[in-house]
Amino acid sequence: MSMASNKRIFVDTWAWLALSNRKDAHHEIAKKEYEEIKAAGYRIVTSDYVLDEVITALFRNVVFGRAVQFVESLFAAIKGNQIMLERITEARFKAAWLLRKKYQDKPDISFTDLTSFVLMQELRINKVFTGDSHFEEINLGFEILPK
Repeated sequence: MSMASNKRIFVDTWAWLALSNRKDAHHEIAKKEYEEIKAAGYRIVTSDYVLDEVITALFRNVVFGRAVQFVESLFAAIKGNQIMLERITEARFKAAWLLRKKYQDKPDISFTDLTSFVLMQELRINKVFTGDSHFEEINLGFEILPK
């Protein structure tokens, strides 16, 4: 595997929401980090479950037109191959369910996060753009950006 193909980062719900909403407390930090990620040539990866969370939260928290605009910009970036959209298949879902049962002591980790952990392990992605500490708490070697 070449270095280029391994230079990927998983973008979590937290990051998309921070990027989409100028009123978000983390908007400026997220914007700066996203520019750095793109400038460094990272392949951006996200999942359909993350998009589900983003769409649900966006329409609750920002004006309708802005929510539509942001989501459609994500769809365009996926179609244009700037964002790699991974689907949570039946096998990934089952693996996430096994993690759910394994982490009895961490009931507050969302099922979506568990599917993201599975995806990142499978695709050997160790960097994640998020403000969600669950990605470090589980000790799977994930590195959170922004630091």
